[in-house]
Amino acid sequence: MKVALLSPKGPLYRSRGGIFKKSLRYQPLTLTTLAALAPDDLGIDLQLIDEGIDDIPLNLDADLIGLTVITGTAPRAYELARHFRSRNIPVVLGGPHVTLLPEEAAQHADAICVGYAEQTWPQLLRDFAAGKMQHRYDQGHEFSLENSPIPRRDLLDGRKFLTQAVFEATRACAHACEFCVVPTAWGRRQFQKPVELMINDIRGMARKKIIFIDLNLISDRAYAQELFRALIPLNVQWFGLSTSLIGRDPELMELMARSGCKGLLIGLETISKGSLGDAGKRFNDPTQYDQLVKDLRRLGISLQGCFVFGLDHDTPDTFDETVRFAIDAAIDLPRFAVLTPFPSTPLFKRLDSQSRILTRNWELYDGQHVVFQPKNMSVRELQEGHEQAWKKVYGLGSIARRLGRSRTQLPIAIMANLGYRYYANHLHTHYNCDWQISLGRAA
Repeated sequence: MKVALLSPKGPLYRSRGGIFKKSLRYQPLTLTTLAALAPDDLGIDLQLIDEGIDDIPLNLDADLIGLTVITGTAPRAYELARHFRSRNIPVVLGGPHVTLLPEEAAQHADAICVGYAEQTWPQLLRDFAAGKMQHRYDQGHEFSLENSPIPRRDLLDGRKFLTQAVFEATRACAHACEFCVVPTAWGRRQFQKPVELMINDIRGMARKKIIFIDLNLISDRAYAQELFRALIPLNVQWFGLSTSLIGRDPELMELMARSGCKGLLIGLETISKGSLGDAGKRFNDPTQYDQLVKDLRRLGISLQGCFVFGLDHDTPDTFDETVRFAIDAAIDLPRFAVLTPFPSTPLFKRLDSQSRILTRNWELYDGQHVVFQPKNMSVRELQEGHEQAWKKVYGLGSIARRLGRSRTQLPIAIMANLGYRYYANHLHTHYNCDWQISLGRAA
């Protein structure tokens, strides 16, 4: 039985002329985890294709095709599904967008997987082999990561990624930010892999620099402590995600540093308290951001600080104010996104009830296009202000000022900044279509 697992991409990120270069691209875990979940006794011949690095051939030889779908790639996934189904190849859809909008996704597939697929995917494959595949498979109430397999990283070409040393210890997050997909799709209960399993996987990779893609690695403090202590003997350097709450826990921050943490991505979101209230992220405190950066720098931990534009308290002045803060605070790697009301989230429902959703063209739901009516600026002001913020913060002078003060992980920081400089200066040329035309057609 031949099974092809595909990860479609939106126009910004496809392999030829894509906006992300290898220096900014690590190997994802979704396809390799699904491959590892395939039952050995079925003797499945697996093929994995990530459209971010390779074209998806339309003449694929497969008995079954699985596509993982996020909102921004849904139109592309549906297009591919339509093509392969026209060739009488059954198609399975899964992933965040399918979990958010299962009824929509079901119209484009022979089967869908809703929720996490650790239990449903192997069952679907067994059912398919027996000729009795169901139309829908839902995550069960007894879901657990206790027996998670080691991802089949070998099935993707590691030469096309910055690194294959990517790990996931936990899933979900305890917080309920208004714009976040996670609590809507999967709830707020955190699932955890046994620390021993994680350590064995990391040892098996035998790499000294690794990445954790957990949404909030410190969500469960006791688990984080156990994991960090277990990492210390491995003498690795790791990069991961956290919330700004790490700044209020000096003991955990120190332990994190001793465990080998060299970089954190933190959703600072905005420097406006009013906008934090809009986002339902009141635990962030802009008055503590500067100290957070200094504390991390003291411990040798670089910061990728993420900001979102378009919240209800944002104005046309917000862009320059945020850029100035990022430069003055010497944030190693600032990152900006346009507020995106992903379907079924509280943000989408609120804006929809206010008649502020401008389009349901999911391809534009990529964090770089304006798909709603902002409150205190025009659509054009938000789109152009966002693009200009990227260009200003990644001007050569701005990079020099930030890294000159930071000097944290300087070689890596320089490489990453130059990668994002390319991104910043090619945003408009990589848009899948003119945003005004898109919004005009959808209105």
